[in-house]
Parts: sequence; structure tokens; C-alpha cells
Amino acid sequence: MSDDFLRYDKMVEDALRGVVRDALSVTARDGLFGDHHFYITFRTRFPGVQISPALMARHPDEMTIVLQHQFWGLDVAQDQFEVTLSFSGVSERLRVPLAAVTGFADPSAKFGLQFQVDAELEAATPAEPAPVKPQDPAKTEDNPGNGDGKVIALDAFRKK
Repeated sequence: MSDDFLRYDKMVEDALRGVVRDALSVTARDGLFGDHHFYITFRTRFPGVQISPALMARHPDEMTIVLQHQFWGLDVAQDQFEVTLSFSGVSERLRVPLAAVTGFADPSAKFGLQFQVDAELEAATPAEPAPVKPQDPAKTEDNPGNGDGKVIALDAFRKK
């Protein structure tokens, strides 16, 4: 009898994505404390990802965002999160399904996770560009950030 129906690898990844969801939920509720900050890498073409056409042009396959000083309106659901970030002075709202996340790190805690993304699902449905709605971060109700937001590539940190 085959045990292929018990996909333990998928079960473990789903459980670890729950860690990402919980970390983001605590941050949405309480803000970041101490030196905690997050690097979140995700597949930009994954179904349900919503980013502006300009960001999609700059990051056609994968993008890393940093939640540290300058982010607003972090909203976490069971299967996705949304956040407003500033890119070169322009605020943009991003929606990212947790299933699109390929990496999560909190360098202050020396904690990191890497995930596999379902390539068949990603290829089946292209991501939707988000409606472009520039926002003034200073005018949002909930502003846990207070510095410069950045997008970085993690390639420099990966083992070759």
C-alpha cells in the first residue's frame, strides 16, 4: 500500500506557514518590539498576489519585502496578509497569499524558514496586478513603522 496520500512534507510546510501567520498576526496587533524585523520573500506571479504593475515589472518572479520601520495597515487572514509599504516614496498596498511565501526570516532572532511553492498552481493562474492607490502613510490610523522601508534581494545571503 502506498502512503503517497500522507504528504508529510506538505503538512509540515503548512504548519510552518502557520508560524509566519502567527508572527505577522502578533505584529499586526502589537507592532514590532525590540530589534525584531522580518524579511519575507514571495513569488510575485503566484495566484492571489496583488502588487502594482510597476512592482511586477521590477520583480517579475520573486520579491523580498522588509517589515521593520515603515509599514502600515498590516492585516493578516488565515491564508494571506496585506500590508502597505513605501517604495521610492510611493506607498503601495500588497496582498500576499501565505502559499506564495518562499522565505521568512527574523534576523534579530536568528530565525528563518524556506518554503516550496506549488509550481503547478503558480503556472496555472497568473497573478493580478493590484489597483494602484497611492497612500500617504502619515495619514493612516495604524502606523507601527517609523523609518525607511526597503526591498532587498536575499541572493547575497544564500549559500551557493
